[in-house]
Amino acid sequence: MSGVQHYRRIADTLARHGFGAFIGVAGLQRWVPLHHGLLGHERRGQPYSTPEHLRLALEELGPTYIKLGQVLSTRPDLLPDNYRQELVALQDDAKPVAATQISEVIHCELGGPPSEVFASFELKPLASASLGQAHAATLRDGTEVVVKVRRPHVVEQVAEDLETLRNLAARASRRSDLAADYDLVGIAEEFAHTLRAELDYLQEGRNAERFAANFLNDPTVRVPRIYWETTTSRVLTLERMHGIKVNDVAALDAAGIDRAALASRAARIATQMIFQDGFFHADPHPGNLFVENDGGIALIDFGMVGEVDEQLRDRLGALLLGVIRRDPGAVAAAVSSLSAGRRADVSALRADLSPIIKRYTDADLGQIPIAEATQDVLGVARRHHLVLPRELALLCKTLVMAEGLAEELDPKFQFAEVIAPQAERLIAARYSPEHLARQLRSAGADALEFLADVPDRLTELRQAVQAGPDLHLRAEELEPLISRLEATGRRLALAVILAAAIRSLADLRWLRRAMSIPRKAGRE
Repeated sequence: MSGVQHYRRIADTLARHGFGAFIGVAGLQRWVPLHHGLLGHERRGQPYSTPEHLRLALEELGPTYIKLGQVLSTRPDLLPDNYRQELVALQDDAKPVAATQISEVIHCELGGPPSEVFASFELKPLASASLGQAHAATLRDGTEVVVKVRRPHVVEQVAEDLETLRNLAARASRRSDLAADYDLVGIAEEFAHTLRAELDYLQEGRNAERFAANFLNDPTVRVPRIYWETTTSRVLTLERMHGIKVNDVAALDAAGIDRAALASRAARIATQMIFQDGFFHADPHPGNLFVENDGGIALIDFGMVGEVDEQLRDRLGALLLGVIRRDPGAVAAAVSSLSAGRRADVSALRADLSPIIKRYTDADLGQIPIAEATQDVLGVARRHHLVLPRELALLCKTLVMAEGLAEELDPKFQFAEVIAPQAERLIAARYSPEHLARQLRSAGADALEFLADVPDRLTELRQAVQAGPDLHLRAEELEPLISRLEATGRRLALAVILAAAIRSLADLRWLRRAMSIPRKAGRE
């Protein structure tokens, strides 16, 4: 499809679904057909809502846009709840690829047709999605495996779609302050990174092995083995997992599975990934978790993952500390520091967060609904046009899905009981000697570098002043010096950090008291 045809198709779809405002912002007017009408009004006897029209438009535009909608459904910092709930309904089912094409891909990648490479291979897929499809097979030694095969030409199609999305995001950012505030270009780049990772089965295999290593000493967690001799960037062969779908309550009860213990186990897996390992499964929906006969949990599908680096871990600790202390000012400062783009007016942010924090003032920590509180805080961030890091959005999505699953298994389950000890470790790490030592080393290096430059900079300034009345100072020429002064000012606040470290001993004792939640009998 040519570029003109691509833009025309997008403009036509948006126009028919009533998104004329976006057409103008994205500069698509020239491709809008002269005659169009909204879809769906006659099909069911009543008009579709705007969120429904958005879902329908994305489905019409194809696989890349369906994936975009699925990603947006996890971002309460970008879309209101009614839009996200509608986008959750986006289906990634696709018409299966012809068996001959699947055989050609395997022959090209593995050096022979499926009948030669595998002892058996089911040409009818177990599942078919927009990027690839899965087939049941067995290896020569009788091992049951699942073979994921990437769709032919999907990389080229996705690349074209991503290029179009980047162009539209850039146009919108130039034409709209709101689009610029939300950093649509950055969001488009993040989405492109996520989608490319899902297309690379070698990366998915490495992700699976990293999870397996993280849970090596936990016999209740199973991660499928990757068979590298029959794996490439287009074909992934992994051990087949069997079990009960984790949210099939009737089947779990029939199998005699302790659902309360299972809820606790699932929650602990999620929190270990985030707070301890810093590497988490970012798509833990029920279809990706199976319960084995002994109550263990098997994980599958490792294309979408998230990482928590030291900086994000530190800021997340500050956010948790503010929530635990019911301090809207601390929560506001933490949320503002997490913004990937513009910073908010912290006073205004605090005013909007105060009602949310006060809602839980009289509740025990274990009674705070993590999903509800998270969604509320991110909703405030959206209203202030703050764009949170992709990893934080994925992290919040993972926590929300984990809490929802745990409560579905055990309605009495309190997710905060599992998060509390993890949060305590995270907050304690902010005041650890190792963390403070790293800050000291960084501060010392910056201060020494600045002090070494001061004589030269003062000499340059004196020479410029002595040059006489033709002196012209431009803001951009002063910015490097101002930036260095600001950086040093922050580093010179080290005394405050050290004082805070001393005070933190009392803080940690307070935290341990606040986070000491009585465990219910029978819980793991």
